[in-house]
Amino acid sequence: MNRRSVFCILALLVAPVAAGGPLEKIQSMLAKPQVLCGRFDQKKQLTGLKKPLSSSGRFCVVPDKGVLWRNLQPFPHTVRLTRDEIVQLHGDRVTTRLDAKQEPTVRMMTNVFFALLAGDFGQLEKLFEIHGSIHGNGWNAALKPRDAGLANAVGSVTIEGAAYVKNITITEANGDRTSILFSAIQTGYAAMSEDEAASF
Repeated sequence: MNRRSVFCILALLVAPVAAGGPLEKIQSMLAKPQVLCGRFDQKKQLTGLKKPLSSSGRFCVVPDKGVLWRNLQPFPHTVRLTRDEIVQLHGDRVTTRLDAKQEPTVRMMTNVFFALLAGDFGQLEKLFEIHGSIHGNGWNAALKPRDAGLANAVGSVTIEGAAYVKNITITEANGDRTSILFSAIQTGYAAMSEDEAASF
C-alpha cells in the first residue's frame, strides 16, 4: 500500500462532508462510535489491465488512536496509522515506517484524517470541493480536490452510505479506479480482537 493509497483511505473511511445544505443532514445521519471495525473488499482496476486486482481484510478505526488496516487476502500485511506516523507491518516485522517529523506528507495525511474525526471541515474544504445528496435512508457524496498536488494523484471520489460508509470509488488522475466495499460493521471495543486492540 503506497502513500497515495493510504491518503485515500484516510480521507474516505469516515465520510468527509462539510456543513450546509444536504451535507449537514448527511453529517447528522452518520454514527460516531468510539470504535468502528468491519470487513473491506477492494477492487483496483489498473489502466491497461482487463482484470481488476482484488484484496480483502479487516479494518478498525479508533478516533483517539488511529486506524488499523489489515489486508488478509491475497497477501497478509497491516498498515497502522496514527497522528505521528504510518507503519506497514508483515507479521510483527515493520517493513515501512513514515514519520511525520521526517515526511511532511505524513503530517498532512494524518492531520486531514483527524480533522475528519473532529469535524474540522475548515481544513477539509481547503482540499476538497464536496457535494452530497440524500436518497431515503442513504446518501452519497462527491469529492473533487482543490489542491493541485492532491489533484495530481486523485481525480475524484464518490462515497455512498447511511449510518456508516458502505462504498467508496476512487478515480485516480492516471485513470486507475479503486472500489472499496465495507460490510460486517461492528462498533464498540468488543468489535476488536485482542490482537487488534494490542496493535494500537
